[in-house]
Amino acid sequence: MPITPQEAIDGLYEIAVTQGASQSPSRLKTLAAYCVHELEVRGLAGARAECVIPGGGRAKAWDVGWIYDGKYRLAISLKSILKNLSGTVPNRIDDLMGEAANVQIHSPEIVTGYIMILDIGADVHSAKHGSTWSDLLRKRLGFLSGRRPPAWTIGTVEGFVLAEVNFSQSATLLSGAELFPPFFDLLVEHARFRNPNAIPFKQIPEPPHL
Repeated sequence: MPITPQEAIDGLYEIAVTQGASQSPSRLKTLAAYCVHELEVRGLAGARAECVIPGGGRAKAWDVGWIYDGKYRLAISLKSILKNLSGTVPNRIDDLMGEAANVQIHSPEIVTGYIMILDIGADVHSAKHGSTWSDLLRKRLGFLSGRRPPAWTIGTVEGFVLAEVNFSQSATLLSGAELFPPFFDLLVEHARFRNPNAIPFKQIPEPPHL
């Protein structure tokens, strides 16, 4: 059966909180499997988890990738921010710009996306920025997303999801579940138009009628 966003959050909670392994490489394994499935049902056959993708400086690991005609055409990075938001949020913003720029220097046409899971229970107000760290992160992610041709701005991504959880008592997904479908739709749309022979149009789900 298909994995749901809540099940992906359950997998993170089990490893990061129940097992106390918040830095385990496998903590986002279920979320990666969810991404692979969502890409595949939209026509990206062969999407896979745990990819090493060439970059301008060096090859780096990405959580999810899709290859067409012998080259990575799409990459998704998964991050979790579960504590110490004041120290972690700035680092995650730097990570995004560095990872994106590295892979885009090698392959300017690659489609990139970011998914961040943030524990709102650890959120605090930043006097320096005049907002909470979660609001600051959402604002910065918005500024660094929306990469489109012909600008091809290096160090930005096509789309992102910021999903808020509360791990203080259980694996509660507070917000963000509704953001995943349009996120995958967006990435696949860009991959389709940049690689028109790779994905038949009929495999792209019709958008919901409002």
